[in-house]
Amino acid sequence: MTRGFYIGRFQPYHNGHHNVVQSIAEDVDELVLGIGSAGDSHSQHDPFTAGERIMMITKSLVDSDLVTYAVPIEDLDRNSVWVSHVQSMSPDFDVAYSNNPLVIQLFKEAGVEVHQSPMFNRHVLEGTEVRERMIDGKDWERLVPDPVVDVIGEIDGIERIQRVSDSDSNGE
Repeated sequence: MTRGFYIGRFQPYHNGHHNVVQSIAEDVDELVLGIGSAGDSHSQHDPFTAGERIMMITKSLVDSDLVTYAVPIEDLDRNSVWVSHVQSMSPDFDVAYSNNPLVIQLFKEAGVEVHQSPMFNRHVLEGTEVRERMIDGKDWERLVPDPVVDVIGEIDGIERIQRVSDSDSNGE
């Protein structure tokens, strides 16, 4: 049995993430999804809590044959020990998946096998684009799995991201 590890902030979990998970599923029996920056929420960059992101992922993958574990990973500002921190928070895994050069380097230095995950329509399917569309009241729903739309509706996520993105500056 092979267990993979894929980390992301998932702010929110979108179709790019979903496609990567489906691609990884062809290589592994189980997948740990590390919820990066788990302690961050209620900001324009990180509007959703770790628990909300876990709901998005769990509901999006409920019909998948792949066994998944969503694990919150708090930030650690010491790169030299980051992999051991991740490993301490996660079930054991055999291979990590990432496209982030720093993450790849850190896993390789720690002796962890790393595969680059495929990218899907990256210029549109990225968290920044989804969040900007939410803030601007533009079409974002088609960029995320339907269960994510439901979770964001349940938590009034659009109102939250629009509110935390407002500035109290008078423009000077």
